[in-house]
Amino acid sequence: MELFIAVLALLGLIGLSNVLNRFVPFIPVPLIQIALGVAVALLPAGVHLPLNPELFFVLFIAPLLYNDGKRTPRNELWNLRAPILLLALGLVFVTVAVAGYAIHWLIPTIPLPAAFALAAILSPTDAVAVGAMAGRVHLPKSIHRLLEGEALMNDASGLVAFKFAIAATVTGVFSLTQATFSFIIIAVGGLLAGALMSFLFIRLGVWIRRLGMEDVTIHMLLQILTPFVIYLLSEEIGVSGILAVVAGGIIHAIERDRAESVQIKMQVVSASTWSVILFILNGLVFVILGVQVPDVLSKIFVNVSFNNFEVLGYVLIISVLLVLLRFLWIYLFWQVNECLRAKSAIGKPRFKEITILSLSGVRGAVTLAGAFSIPFVLQDGSPFPERDLIIFLAAGVILFSLIAASALLPVLAKEEGKSSDENTPQKSERRAQDIMLNAAIRAVKSEMNDENKAAALAVVSDLSKYIKQATGQFTADNRKALQKQETAINLIATRAERKEIEVMMDENALGPEAAFKCDNWLDRKEMMLSNRTNTQLLASLNEIGRMLGQLFTNRTSKPDQPFMLENAELFRKVKLRTSQAAIKAIRAHMNDSNRVAALAVISKYERVIAKLRAWNQDKTTEDPFNQDKLELQMVAIQEQRNTIQQLYENGEITRDVAARLRRYINDVEATALKND
Repeated sequence: MELFIAVLALLGLIGLSNVLNRFVPFIPVPLIQIALGVAVALLPAGVHLPLNPELFFVLFIAPLLYNDGKRTPRNELWNLRAPILLLALGLVFVTVAVAGYAIHWLIPTIPLPAAFALAAILSPTDAVAVGAMAGRVHLPKSIHRLLEGEALMNDASGLVAFKFAIAATVTGVFSLTQATFSFIIIAVGGLLAGALMSFLFIRLGVWIRRLGMEDVTIHMLLQILTPFVIYLLSEEIGVSGILAVVAGGIIHAIERDRAESVQIKMQVVSASTWSVILFILNGLVFVILGVQVPDVLSKIFVNVSFNNFEVLGYVLIISVLLVLLRFLWIYLFWQVNECLRAKSAIGKPRFKEITILSLSGVRGAVTLAGAFSIPFVLQDGSPFPERDLIIFLAAGVILFSLIAASALLPVLAKEEGKSSDENTPQKSERRAQDIMLNAAIRAVKSEMNDENKAAALAVVSDLSKYIKQATGQFTADNRKALQKQETAINLIATRAERKEIEVMMDENALGPEAAFKCDNWLDRKEMMLSNRTNTQLLASLNEIGRMLGQLFTNRTSKPDQPFMLENAELFRKVKLRTSQAAIKAIRAHMNDSNRVAALAVISKYERVIAKLRAWNQDKTTEDPFNQDKLELQMVAIQEQRNTIQQLYENGEITRDVAARLRRYINDVEATALKND
């Protein structure tokens, strides 16, 4: 019961951290969560949660890295493979060697193998912390991807080096040849094992579907279990579980992209479920880290054998050394790269960008969990040398890297020309409005299926118009131009409908009298669309020609309404085919210049199709088009709110701009609900 209450308290702190971040957006959420964890641990009846490293890695690191591997663009990672590998492998081993000797020289009571172990566990950057920090600053996309790729890979190299250093400390035996060979086996084996197991899980899901089991719950459960099973089995066979889950996530993304039949419902449920899981796990990682900090610090601060100021100095020196090593490694890499290659995928960073990359190498809970996994005793039964001090130094470097990145990255990453017109509140608001409306369009398209296609296109068309209004493209002249485009597209659609009627007559699916009525209606529509004299004259000549044709075929005209009502089912089928033909013709003529007008006309035809398909439904039921449209409008509105909050948290818009945009969204929501 005590553990359950502790977990509930930590979950409550996660929610509180996000509320507090709304008021202090300049402080990243991870630091707020760490502070809340420290606060709740210091309470008289506070939370004290022992950190089990093995459980921590499987419960938190496995699903988080699996998701990172699944969502990170593979093409961009491949283009950046050289700098990623040099950071994830080369920098890790350089850090272990240089920092290991430096730590042993600085603190002689820590044996050299143990110093190597501390340097190894400090070498990997934390993927969660990197994402939290990089999201707050305006980094170039390639640098952002470089940081993500490094964080995905360097956990494995750092932890493997850490294990070898710990083994050398405990046993007193170390072989460089054996360690190198073991590292290759562990790394390559982890990648292969993760890819194979992920592929087998995907095939299992396909086999379950072939049995007729389309229940989304079963497939979602299978997807959630995948990273845990991959990690546990990989560790059991002696390979890297971390690299295995990363490879598993990448294979999952590849198979998802290759799938011929995309299950929209499964995608929606998967995205929603994983967003909740990742939100909780990301928050718990830092809250648990904060809970551990008081116990770690107290063991050193209350120990009279340590000078507190001297120990804090060790933390500062080691932290600065890690940043300098990172800076020099990146600088030397691009100097050599410029000499050997004419062009790099990321280009040659400037001094400021190298500094940003150096400070972005923040450490996180992976480092602390690794430090807690240090054994208490050596092989001969003696205590592990300076175990408490090593854990203290690891926690101190984590806090220093997070605070330094939070304080310095926003300042260094400010875009040049801040005083220019591009950064005025008006420009910022228009840009944010454009971003949120585009995000809403993507959200609506992800929800689109055969049943709600008409409503989805209508919502997308409305949002596209709002984008033009937000960007100032809807002047009086532009409105007239849009109206002309819609008229021209409607004329194209009408002619396509007329051709389809001729095809139906050739197929004997439509009689001459019914075709005459349909053409007569299309003539009137065409005259309303165009004010040109030649179009009206052409329509009149067509009308005279059809009247003469009826005289020769001895057909008498009947009043329009009775004929249409008597043949309602026939005209429903005709309108379905002609509307589909019109949409096909519009799409054939659609381009970037007339896309907004074309989508508006297509949405009207799609609405007609939706109504005609629901012709035989109970007339007392609500119009499915309106229901679908309202649901999709709510999806778009919620996505806009989420986007505004994200922009505000990232520091891209001010509180006032966010408030104005939220009021705008509230007005749109009220209008949508009023018109329902």
